[in-house]
Amino acid sequence: MRYGYVRVSTITQNIDRQYEEMLRQGLSAKQIIIDKQSGKDFERKNYQNLRKKLKKNDLLLIHSIDRLGRNYDMIIEEWHYITKVIEADIKVLDMPLLDTRNDANNLVGKFISDIVLQILSFVAETERKNIKQRQAEGIKIAKEKGVHMGRPKYVLPNNFKKVVKKYKNNELTVSQALQILDMKYSTFLKYSKDI
Repeated sequence: MRYGYVRVSTITQNIDRQYEEMLRQGLSAKQIIIDKQSGKDFERKNYQNLRKKLKKNDLLLIHSIDRLGRNYDMIIEEWHYITKVIEADIKVLDMPLLDTRNDANNLVGKFISDIVLQILSFVAETERKNIKQRQAEGIKIAKEKGVHMGRPKYVLPNNFKKVVKKYKNNELTVSQALQILDMKYSTFLKYSKDI
């Protein structure tokens, strides 16, 4: 059996391009499984249903590797599960080297696909590490220049200490103090404990 998997990250995104490609591959609407959900993990209802349907020698078509998921470590695990445990094949339409079928035209499909997938995974992991390193370096430089990182520092009203002292002397209720200061209760508690 042949299946096509189509995924977009949100319900507002359009599936037409991927869906039309699956139809061009000769799949019927019943053979195309669609998820409108993030690719951060594989906990997608329709994908999980597809996974249960896959049998030995079935073929799973996906438009591009990122449609399967975003996390390349997880993609490698999933790829291994589908091709080695279930013993189904995968064909990535926009990357012909990622085709695990063994036939007269593709004698080393599984071998080449596994190597290409490992290279893609390495590149993606290296890029993730580089991004994190560049972020850390940028934050360090910004801090050295005195740039405040995170939320802007909360500026207390000029009359804050005066109002807190009145509250602590039971001259004001907490709701009166909050109204005067135009402040949330949690903010009031946070800053008033040191006064």
